[in-house]
Amino acid sequence: MIIYPAIDLLGGKCVRLRQGKYDQVTVYNDDPMEQAQRFKDAGAEWIHVVDLDAARSGIPTNHEIIKEISIKTGLKVDTGGGIRNMDTLRRWIEDYGVQRCVIGTSAIKDRKFTEEALKRYADKIAIGIDAKGGEVAVDGWTEGSGVTAVDFAKTMKSIGAQAIVFTDIARDGMLTGPAFDSTKELVDRTGLKVTASGGIGSDEDIMYIKGSGCEGVIVGKAIYEGKVDLKKCLQSV
Repeated sequence: MIIYPAIDLLGGKCVRLRQGKYDQVTVYNDDPMEQAQRFKDAGAEWIHVVDLDAARSGIPTNHEIIKEISIKTGLKVDTGGGIRNMDTLRRWIEDYGVQRCVIGTSAIKDRKFTEEALKRYADKIAIGIDAKGGEVAVDGWTEGSGVTAVDFAKTMKSIGAQAIVFTDIARDGMLTGPAFDSTKELVDRTGLKVTASGGIGSDEDIMYIKGSGCEGVIVGKAIYEGKVDLKKCLQSV
């Protein structure tokens, strides 16, 4: 299982939101590059970077920071937030060397773009499924879509998706444990490669979610607050 230490960018700083709420922000580092290097020094090979400004507006805002992390650290970058057209997607993959792009809002709202993206870059795309109360949320978690996570995942698989990043919004930033049952249901019922996100609060939580069969797990706040020993966990998975 891959552990993705997370950097969420808002206004150029490393932050974490509480349950996806933009008015509940904690800043953990003013220097994203320095934070990325810390993760690399701990043994990480992958990093998950989200442009929260772009996730809300649809306009790439922190792209130069993400580009710098990708090019200068040597880390494999998994990134999302505001990827809503082929030009942006092509730039991330072909110019910035990003290893995987997460398409969230556009997967719900722009089927034509999503199909084209999967046709061209299938192995470099994950569909972001951010759920609240079992319903997929869009626009930086500010709106509901009326579609269940499992049904949406199956639809995405039917048009070529190979992987998804599943976030339980209610658990995100809460350190209360991962959504094991929901994650396992997605693994079992879709056959897709699933990366779990939200709720990790301890080293034990990482080993627990591994039992769901997920391919990866994203860990953010628990690392920043010293509740997860990243180096230790990377050595044990």
